[in-house]
Amino acid sequence: MGTATARNGSTATAWRNWAGNVTATPTRVVTPASVGELQEAVRRAAADGLRVKAVGTGHSFTAAAATDGVLVRPQALAGIRSIDRAAGTVTVAAGTALKDLNRALAAEGLSLTNMGDIMEQTVSGAVSTGTHGTGRDSASIAAQIRALDLVAADGELLTCSEKENPEVFAAARVGIGALGIVTAITFAVEPLFFLTAREEPMGFDRVTAEFEEHFAENEHFEFYWFPHTGNCNTKRNNRSQGPAAPPGPVSAWVEDELLSNGLFQAVNTLGRAAPATIPSIARVASRALSARTYTDIPYKVFTSPRRVRFVEMEYALPREAVVEALRELRAMVDRSRLRISFPVEVRTAPADDIALSTASGRDTAYIAVHMYKGTPYQAYFTAAERIFTAHGGRPHWGKVHTRDAEYFSRIYPRFGEFTALRDRLDPDRVFGNDYLRRVLGA
Repeated sequence: MGTATARNGSTATAWRNWAGNVTATPTRVVTPASVGELQEAVRRAAADGLRVKAVGTGHSFTAAAATDGVLVRPQALAGIRSIDRAAGTVTVAAGTALKDLNRALAAEGLSLTNMGDIMEQTVSGAVSTGTHGTGRDSASIAAQIRALDLVAADGELLTCSEKENPEVFAAARVGIGALGIVTAITFAVEPLFFLTAREEPMGFDRVTAEFEEHFAENEHFEFYWFPHTGNCNTKRNNRSQGPAAPPGPVSAWVEDELLSNGLFQAVNTLGRAAPATIPSIARVASRALSARTYTDIPYKVFTSPRRVRFVEMEYALPREAVVEALRELRAMVDRSRLRISFPVEVRTAPADDIALSTASGRDTAYIAVHMYKGTPYQAYFTAAERIFTAHGGRPHWGKVHTRDAEYFSRIYPRFGEFTALRDRLDPDRVFGNDYLRRVLGA
């Protein structure tokens, strides 16, 4: 369901996120074409007693961007503003889609160091919720930020970096929309490089026993476990001299379109209608995977199309706890009556210095669980969350979870620093909503 949008505000129909599990009906929607128009929209909303939230492409599974007040669509604030090759930075408007940024950077012979596995999100939406890929040495997209601009609750524009408004910069890189509306981001970039990807099936027992070895030996390591089986698929991405040797068109179509989207869609639709078939399908599907190696520029290796819609929960655990937690998850699924058609994804990130980053202050590994859209997910997610929280897990800010401010105050050492800054920047909660009230407190 879409929204009615007008530059100066309009009555809106319900907004719905990508997965369809969150809806909201804002009082009005604005699509500012300039930072000045955005500032005026924030001031007007505050004067009218309305709350304001910016929404990107709706790829979060939480209600982080939902509002009954003013919904800001920043997509008109898009494009690269400047490139500083000497400093190794690019400044981009906040409504720019990651796919557009990646392609534009590649055309300039530049690249981000690391990125997540989809690129449909706006840059501001991705960083605000802590979007990440997998990396031994390179961290989340937010950790690659060198400066940002945001409109505060009083309509003022703040420029933030390690030198200017450093306390805001320390928090706003992963701000969950609580501190203001980001209008521009300066990322660190580097000359375009090649990655060689090696995808290889591997048994669950082997990949978990050798997890630390695979992590240490590869710049980017991740794997997927297929519930109801002992089978995994591993992916290792490492820099190479090139040249580009992408998958052949037939191989790419089979792997990325037929298996990962078309056939996967059909399998999930069947599984939703007849859950008893899922374990057998999983065993056949996981055995159908074959090893492949290819080389390309970063965004073509890191990212892939994701057209099968799902709901997701992901928790960040201390890296040393991830194998035990994954084994507990497998044991739970095996002894339950759950039928899980989506693979479980495991990735890593080094510690960073961002207050509410899921990797803040600790080396991290992530476990992500998914369920096909329209399939009851609560029982699976509740059982998984119980395991993850027992290991001190931190949920992804944009993915399903049930944690609250009391929990976060215990697992984030700098949680009080963030909430104190929020109190200073937005005492009247112009940027508040029900989700932020739950996760950050009143």
